[in-house]
Amino acid sequence: MRRVPSRTLLPRAACAAALLTTLTGCGLLTDTDGGSDGPALSEPVGVTAQAGSATSVHVMWNRPVSTADITTYEVYRGAVRVRKLPAEQHMVDVTGLRAKSRYVFTVRARGKDGTLGPASRRVTVTTPAAVTADRSAPTRPGGLRGEADGARAVSLTWRRATDDKGVVSYDVYQGTTKIHSVGGTQTRALLTGLRPGTAYAFSVRARDAADNVSPASDTVRLTTAQGKDEGPGTAPDDFRATTRRADGAYYIDLAWTPPDTGGEVPAYQVFLDGRQATTVMWGESAPSDAAKYSFYIGEDAGARHRVKLRAQLPDGTWGAFSPERTVTTGR
Repeated sequence: MRRVPSRTLLPRAACAAALLTTLTGCGLLTDTDGGSDGPALSEPVGVTAQAGSATSVHVMWNRPVSTADITTYEVYRGAVRVRKLPAEQHMVDVTGLRAKSRYVFTVRARGKDGTLGPASRRVTVTTPAAVTADRSAPTRPGGLRGEADGARAVSLTWRRATDDKGVVSYDVYQGTTKIHSVGGTQTRALLTGLRPGTAYAFSVRARDAADNVSPASDTVRLTTAQGKDEGPGTAPDDFRATTRRADGAYYIDLAWTPPDTGGEVPAYQVFLDGRQATTVMWGESAPSDAAKYSFYIGEDAGARHRVKLRAQLPDGTWGAFSPERTVTTGR
């Protein structure tokens, strides 16, 4: 698993006056190396929360990208710790919640030395309204299909299940183990963090607000590609780069559509002229349909630059690059 660069930049207009390649000022740069004797714990990555029913939320995450040893994970609802789990577990159903209520979850890792690492990004979820006397399970999802997307990801699609009260979520299983969950309006999941050249078997079940679970769909069997290739489905789509002049200087404006990973994409690496320039991170609400970012590039007209970016995947690794775009200031 690749290490997240130690420099991050939160999108904020007040920092536009700093050169992207210098990244100074505004108090937004952080150094996660910490200067300690051993590797410092970083936050768990790829955290998602999906309402599983009116009274439960399925929280998923991946291990921090630091190499520090981990003994346990702690799941927080707001400021309250609700679950403590062993290091090999990366998902949990938080139950006993209120229907039609908004919750915020974070996850923290505890190191072998007892140190509690930083909190993950905050993820927000709202449970659906409760239903009374619902004992009917949804129908089984039909038409499950899938394809390998490079060496470490697969894409699954299926037809909607039906339910007399409505489907709240779909649970994805690898064999008999639930490994992923998406909302009831979705019929696609991108599963990442898989092993190259490995055979997998997946199925899907539908769940309603009363926690009734459908029979399993048919099983689809897929084998990931050999090598280390990131699948094209993990790359940002419709990537555009333009320049503009404002206040006597030039800026590069980026726009793109996030890859459909089944959850929010909280971070992107921006590469300028072949080198990583910064990591752009969103907080609690990452854009889902369209993303934009703008940065100062200098005062010289006629300067030519190449720019591309890639997204952080749910397993904390980085997906495939967008196409590289070339821009020239003053044009």
